[in-house]
Amino acid sequence: MRKLKLQVQTTLNGYIAGPNGEMDWMTYNWDDALKNYVTNLTKPVDCIVLGRNLAQGFIPYWASVAADPHNPEFSAGRKFTDTHKVVFTKTLDEPVWANTVLAKGDLTEEINALKSQNGKDIIAYGGATFVSALIRQGLIDEYHLFINPTAIGQGMVIFRELDANQQLTLIRATAFDCGIVVLHYEPKRS
Repeated sequence: MRKLKLQVQTTLNGYIAGPNGEMDWMTYNWDDALKNYVTNLTKPVDCIVLGRNLAQGFIPYWASVAADPHNPEFSAGRKFTDTHKVVFTKTLDEPVWANTVLAKGDLTEEINALKSQNGKDIIAYGGATFVSALIRQGLIDEYHLFINPTAIGQGMVIFRELDANQQLTLIRATAFDCGIVVLHYEPKRS
C-alpha cells in the first residue's frame, strides 16, 4: 500500500500560517542540505494531494517556476508540475490545471482509494483545514514537520481538531544550518 506523507512548514509554536494566512514568518534561505532533504522526500512520490485553497496558489506558482529553466528552483518546479495532482474540493466542477483531477467525495474513502492504487508514495500539501482533516481521520503515514525558527502570536494550526490522542514515534530530528529543524514522525499503529 502506498504511504501518505505530509510536508508542512510550521512555526516553533505550531502555527502553519498567520491568522489571515500570512506566510511571512517562513525561512526562505534554505541551505543545500535542506533542499536535498526535500528532493529525497519527494523523489519516491508520484501523486500530490492538495486542498483547493492551497492548490490555487501552489499549482500556478510551480508551473511558472517549471517554465523558466534559469530559475534556481527549476528542478523542483518540474517535479511538482509533472507529478499527478489530486485537488480536494467541494466547490470546483472541473480541474483548471494540467495534470490534475478533482476529488469531491468522502476524504477518507478518496485517500484510501489512492493509497490502494499501484504507484509510489503520495505527498500532502495543504492549508490548515485540509491538513487538519487528514490528521483527524488518521490518514497520514509520515509527518515531516519543518519547524521554522520563528514564533508568532496567533494563527492557523493543524492539530486543534483532534478528538483523541494520536501517538507518534519520532523517526528522526534533523537540524539544518538555515535554522529549520525537520521532525519526522510516524503514527504508532496498533
